[in-house]
Amino acid sequence: MVIQYINSNQIVSFQDFLEDALNRVQKSGVSPLVVLNDNKPVFYVLPPEGWDLICTGQGSPASRTVQSARPAEWDQAAEVEARLTRRELADDQKSFEKQNKFTRLADELLDAEWERVSRKELSSASVGIQKNRLEAHVLPFFRYIPPTQVTHVDLEGFVSRLTQHQLTTTTISQYLVLVRKLLKLAVRKGLLKEVPEFPRVKVSTQPRSMLTVSEYAKLARTALKMSRNGVIAPPLKSTDGHRDRFWVSPKNMLLAPDMFWVIRFMVNSFVRPGDLRQLKHKHVTVVRGDAVYLRLNLPETKKHDKPMVTLQPAVHVYESLLRHTTAEGYGGPDDYVFLPAEKDRSYALAVLGFWFKWVMREAGLPLTDSMNRPRTLYCLRHTSIMFRLLYGQGIDMLTLARNARTSVQMVERFYASSLDGEMNVAMLQSRRTSKKKV
Repeated sequence: MVIQYINSNQIVSFQDFLEDALNRVQKSGVSPLVVLNDNKPVFYVLPPEGWDLICTGQGSPASRTVQSARPAEWDQAAEVEARLTRRELADDQKSFEKQNKFTRLADELLDAEWERVSRKELSSASVGIQKNRLEAHVLPFFRYIPPTQVTHVDLEGFVSRLTQHQLTTTTISQYLVLVRKLLKLAVRKGLLKEVPEFPRVKVSTQPRSMLTVSEYAKLARTALKMSRNGVIAPPLKSTDGHRDRFWVSPKNMLLAPDMFWVIRFMVNSFVRPGDLRQLKHKHVTVVRGDAVYLRLNLPETKKHDKPMVTLQPAVHVYESLLRHTTAEGYGGPDDYVFLPAEKDRSYALAVLGFWFKWVMREAGLPLTDSMNRPRTLYCLRHTSIMFRLLYGQGIDMLTLARNARTSVQMVERFYASSLDGEMNVAMLQSRRTSKKKV
């Protein structure tokens, strides 16, 4: 019989062994007791009964006396039992070595995470991110380090690796969470008594940059002008040599009107760039009543599944776009709203990012802000939220956060954190009007 998991009575720390050695050995039965120091096996202790089984009764004078008085059939049975015991011990050791690998733990962790996805506890995108992180840094670093031998020094080395790859403190912290999950799984499997101490990484928030009103207007005008004039992008990428991310096909070197629509749509709808990638016409409803807006029933993102409401200018953007795409043979419920001809949606989003930087350069706008933060397509979402905080009348943070599919805490950390008093000086200097008595 091969034991799949090590019993908790068969593994003990060196300190616990010194405090109560006899009792620990007795609890292990006939199996060897593994004594660990800093989660590393130091030595094994074999109880007398187990030793007798291995030695087929040759382990003590008393057993030799008993052996001389028993029939040969008993000796043969004892020999068979001893061989089986040795085989079980060898199988246990092989099973332990097989399980004592991060690759094995990673496979089991992903299986458990996919079960959480089936229970609607986790999104499939989250599991995909975990898998990418395992393959990018976790397994390459820990592949040849058994989980039982991981120490604080190893974890410090892992943090150094991530730092050398210029990952942010937030990302490093998320990697450590993943490693902690693996080591907690090792504890549940009986490979470890406890998770080693983890290094502390101070997470510093890095709010995204935004555009001013004048910059936003200039960017939109430039995109519209470029698409109407048929401007062709400069040869920034080449088909020869190494390409880090993607290759822009020749047809996308000509700026499509989608870029102008994306700029205005994002600033008036609060959506993330990832939402644009999966936005289809069946997700969009034009509402005309006391207020005119678009209702966006987007697929769930980051555990948010409530509809989003846009500002009124987004309605005009969407209707103009719909007329154009319908004339080109798209516009059906299952067609994508932006770049519908591109079936590879990751590529479509990459093209929009490429176009955004291109238009920013043509408009003469810097690709970084005053704090040296990069301006990417995502800064349009930041701009959208900031415009509401700056120019929305009576807007409350909770309503804004829920409509933008985020939390009040995230708005305060990543969006409102860049607000200062001068931005709303008129509101700060405003005075209440006294009510006249009738």
